[in-house]
Amino acid sequence: MNRPKEPESKITIADVARAAGVSPMTVSRVLNGQGGASAETTQRILLAANELNYRPNPFARGLRSDRSKTIGLLVPDITNPFFPEVIRGAEDAASAAGYNLLLSNVVENSKREEELIEALLRHRVDGIIVCSARLPDAALHKALAPHRAVVLINREAPNEVAGTIVTDYETGASRAIDHLVERGRRRIAIIAGPRSSFGGKSRLVGIRKTLAAHGLKAEGLVYCDPTAAAGQTAAAQSLAEAPGIDALVCYNDLNAIGAMKACRAAGISIPEQIALIGFDDIPTAELLSPALTTLRVQKREMGEEAVRLLLSRIATKNRQHGIVIVPELIVRETT
Repeated sequence: MNRPKEPESKITIADVARAAGVSPMTVSRVLNGQGGASAETTQRILLAANELNYRPNPFARGLRSDRSKTIGLLVPDITNPFFPEVIRGAEDAASAAGYNLLLSNVVENSKREEELIEALLRHRVDGIIVCSARLPDAALHKALAPHRAVVLINREAPNEVAGTIVTDYETGASRAIDHLVERGRRRIAIIAGPRSSFGGKSRLVGIRKTLAAHGLKAEGLVYCDPTAAAGQTAAAQSLAEAPGIDALVCYNDLNAIGAMKACRAAGISIPEQIALIGFDDIPTAELLSPALTTLRVQKREMGEEAVRLLLSRIATKNRQHGIVIVPELIVRETT
């Protein structure tokens, strides 16, 4: 009978020290670039480490230095085109600072979000960035409390809990409504996205305030997941419940893409009979036919700024708190 292969024993600094004929302390100093050995001894240690295929343990090193040079990033749904650009910006900034980025996908599940925040603590990350958190405030703050440093993207929190980078969705939504009213739209319905979304709530505040300022009110409101399929279903519901609406303001561009499909299925022309506005300006938005009017958010810059803010809070306990990004209205063919 074949026996299971015994796992190879891990090569340690002590093994390298024995092979080189020096103390483990000398090996540690040389491999960490601290000097203290002659050129001949240094060469002997490096040769021994190479021959033994020695690989340092970054987590063990982190235990000694109290730093792992790793930061965690949580996103709600990696398949949403909004988040890869945020991730790319964060990765670029982390790499430039000598940090590794540990990415976790929450899949729009608040329980999983809570579990992943705890898991990153066990991985000894130096800090975490949580993008578009779905947990309620009390549960989120409790989960974040043990971490050394935290930055939230698109979620507000007290300064002692986290630094924040927030999109001013209220102002963006207000500009969207002003634009629609200027184009003669009066019967405006809302596809509001997830009920738990902080950004979605901010959008609704801006929409309702601005509609009221124009003497209008929303003709309908449907909550849904932030996907194209959910947007299609929500738009079909809005069209059925409020026949004759002449505009739809959508939670994000994916919802708007689904709404376009629902309008076509109902034989409603865009923008002649109904105008559509999305949020985020994902790459697909300008490639659609008709091209989508939307609110542009600088997503890569958001990721970069989140890492810079986090590293500042890790290194110096800098309490710089809030960065606010105002979205830009990009007018295309759907309005």
